[in-house]
Amino acid sequence: MAAAATTSTTPATATCCASSTSSSSSSSTSPGPHRRRLVDLERADDSSYCSCCGGACDDADGHAAPLLTPCRSPLLARRKRAAGAGGHAWWMRAVVLCLLGLVAVVGFLGSSHGGRRGGGAGGTDGAGGEKLVQRVEVAADADVMGWTEENLTALTRRPPDPPVPEIWTKPDSGGYSQCIERPKNQRRTNDATVGYLIVDANGGLNQMRMGISDMVAVAKIMNASLVLPTLDHQSFWTDPSDFKDIFDIDHFKETLKEDIVVVDSLPPAYRRVKPYVRAPTSWSRASFYRDFSKILKKFKVVRFTHTDSRIVNNGLAPSLQRLRCRANYEALQYRKEIQELGTTLVERLKKDSDHYIALHLRYEKDMLSFTGCNHNLTAHEADELTDMRLKVRHWKEKEINSEEKRLQGGCPMTPREAAVFLKAMGYPSSTKIYIVAGEIYGAHSMDALKAEYPNIYTHYSLATVDELEPFELYQNRLAAVDYIVAQQSDVFVYTYDGNMARAVQGHRRFEGFRKTINPDRLKFVELIDKLDEGAVDWDEFQSGVRKHHENRLGGPYDRLPGESPRQEEYFYSNPIPGCLCKKVQSVK
Repeated sequence: MAAAATTSTTPATATCCASSTSSSSSSSTSPGPHRRRLVDLERADDSSYCSCCGGACDDADGHAAPLLTPCRSPLLARRKRAAGAGGHAWWMRAVVLCLLGLVAVVGFLGSSHGGRRGGGAGGTDGAGGEKLVQRVEVAADADVMGWTEENLTALTRRPPDPPVPEIWTKPDSGGYSQCIERPKNQRRTNDATVGYLIVDANGGLNQMRMGISDMVAVAKIMNASLVLPTLDHQSFWTDPSDFKDIFDIDHFKETLKEDIVVVDSLPPAYRRVKPYVRAPTSWSRASFYRDFSKILKKFKVVRFTHTDSRIVNNGLAPSLQRLRCRANYEALQYRKEIQELGTTLVERLKKDSDHYIALHLRYEKDMLSFTGCNHNLTAHEADELTDMRLKVRHWKEKEINSEEKRLQGGCPMTPREAAVFLKAMGYPSSTKIYIVAGEIYGAHSMDALKAEYPNIYTHYSLATVDELEPFELYQNRLAAVDYIVAQQSDVFVYTYDGNMARAVQGHRRFEGFRKTINPDRLKFVELIDKLDEGAVDWDEFQSGVRKHHENRLGGPYDRLPGESPRQEEYFYSNPIPGCLCKKVQSVK
């Protein structure tokens, strides 16, 4: 009977182990990563209830058996039948057989999983033989949270991001960084001043912005309380916007509260006081304003009628230079609605493309009339520009030879010249270009640029009618939106010097030397004329353009000196030295 019981037990045991082996094999070869969930961990603790040799007793569909009986009940029955006839002998044999079966299953699973990790042809890269998926030691907590080796090694298999093309990369900073901190001994400790300074900012938005920044430094020199500046309403755009309509007043005051006193308006006690009115001398030194503080002390209220270029670029105390930058780059923040629209336009330009160019195309009617440039325009358009120049009284130069001035590099680049320049610099036709300018003059001026670069945008084409409605009648507010888009662009290209070009390029240097291309118009005109005449081919032309602009990409250098302050490089075009400093590492 004992022998018979032993003989009858062996097939059952084998069947159970085979079932376990089959189930485990099926699980190990199933597609996709094997995830251990929390419920799986709980079932593992109860596996003895549905396994007779370490394998799960799954049904034909791969689901766990709901009851304990498939493997455990026959074994219990056989135990009872053999209890009186040498049961210990068959029990020991059953245990040995189960252990052998378990070893076989574990070995099979290990070899199968190892093959997937790189043991087969798919596990190496074929060239270097390196594993595509590296083994990662998984902590116990990672198992509990459901993470697997596949999860943790996914990033190691991800290819690296492609390098940014050189046409979009920023120039090297040369170790320069912002250094506009307020010195502790320069912090204002009380509100005592000698009087009130009223300033009438003049010019377009960017000229006024830089002039106001200068007046902050002037107020500091004179120990004056600065009344919120008034903006120019009589310039070319005749924009009625006030300071509060464009700039964030609270932010302006808060940023400068430890530098100067800023008030919204004159106190009631001084509103009937007749101010001392004066246009400050251009490019004045600090000593001029220190002396002027005596006049302020006497009259209590002084009104400056101009703010453009009324203080020197160089020769000021470092603390004053830093204050100019704090005023321009930190205190003069645009109102929330202007900031939001500018950010929205930047996001739309970045959609489906990581890069865009802001092109400051100074081909507006007033600029062409003022400079006397009419290259590529019709005879009627040229006459119209001449008539306008003759009618504007404060434009002193009336008779201008357009072609001669162009050959001297004194004219804004035409839209066609800008297109050829960008192509020579390597920018593909798919490049998005945002035009930072007013209305481009000339019936067909933009044809060549649009033909080469069809993705041309302005605030009118990017913004909706509802978004533009609050700004449409206010050119200075639209100019502020353009300033934001230009300042945030990947590349800023300006085709002629001017206040916006100065303001934006300096701000981009201050914010980490964002790429800013300043075309050498004198050399470019020479090269493009040779190309048009057939004296050079495209390759020679392109090589010449790139060679002459490799150091005109917005990198760091000290402000250029001049024979007079008027001929110096403008402070806000290049705030080095003053607001950007090179950190000197001590040698140990």
